[in-house]
Amino acid sequence: MKRIVTLISVLVLITWAVELRSGFGQRQLPNYSGGSSGTPPLVMKGGDPYIRALMRTIAASEANDSQPYTLLYGGQRIRDLSRHPEHCVTIVAGPNKGNCTTAAGRYQFINTTWHEKAMRYHPGPSGFWVWKNYSFEAQYQDEVVYAWLSDQQAWGMDISQKLQQGKLDEVLRKLSGTWTSLGYGIEDNVVTKKLPKIYQRLLQEELQGK
Repeated sequence: MKRIVTLISVLVLITWAVELRSGFGQRQLPNYSGGSSGTPPLVMKGGDPYIRALMRTIAASEANDSQPYTLLYGGQRIRDLSRHPEHCVTIVAGPNKGNCTTAAGRYQFINTTWHEKAMRYHPGPSGFWVWKNYSFEAQYQDEVVYAWLSDQQAWGMDISQKLQQGKLDEVLRKLSGTWTSLGYGIEDNVVTKKLPKIYQRLLQEELQGK
């Protein structure tokens, strides 16, 4: 038993050393250029323009900010994107007032949802076995959401196809159980009613490669 404990301790130390050497927790926060429609372009490059426009539309309602990847609920900032911050902030309005939320980043992932989806969709976890870490850097926030929205099995529909057919309302209704400010959830905000027009503007940007 002592040998097993010692081996596990050594593995943990090796993992920590590798992360430290690669600059774990010390990366510079990127700057983001603003898009013409008020929500910055994705950091992730390439992909389906319909899904990309949808991602930016979600962010326009959930994290409407010039630096959305570093945003915590309530307006505070993340200084370390090496992992989800898991910082619980008290909710000050709406049906969940008085509770706290760990919502963070461009898509306001709560920590449990991030870990669940990152385990499935994150393209570059570090570490190994039970010590895997899923970086919360901007690129990975985008890539996890892109892969999730592109997964037909996860949503029971082909979201890109629905968008190409002009069925944005159907898509927003489906997603409102996850992102509750999209028009069919419990937390509409001042942006919610504008989302169809915002999506159309963003789609034109994405189709033009902006």
